[in-house]
Amino acid sequence: MTQSGEDRVRQANAAFGNGDLGALSQFLAEDVEWHVPGRGPLAGDYQGIAEVIALFSKISELSGGTARFTMDDVLANGNHMISLATITAERAGKQYQDKLVHVMRVHDGTATVVWTFAADPFAAEEFWS
Repeated sequence: MTQSGEDRVRQANAAFGNGDLGALSQFLAEDVEWHVPGRGPLAGDYQGIAEVIALFSKISELSGGTARFTMDDVLANGNHMISLATITAERAGKQYQDKLVHVMRVHDGTATVVWTFAADPFAAEEFWS
């Protein structure tokens, strides 16, 4: 992937951080698949832009708008990208911080498949539940 692909991942992260979910959709393929493993309230398979945006809306809603992603690095090779990020959020008096890995397949500058993995899936499930 070219530097512009890496820049697009960073721009998508910034769009979420600014609460601009509409802008986030420009980085997703129409038929995007987004997978969140686990058993918590965010776990599941999301199909299409509307479902993925609904996932990010739920993250924002559950955290009272406090969820923030900080990009640590982006690695790219052809049509695959990996973003390393730190998430922070507050909810019901609890603070959450974890490392996230997003494994992406991209085509024409948009994500077609994304897998999200938390470094501590048990802490993630507990926080979001």
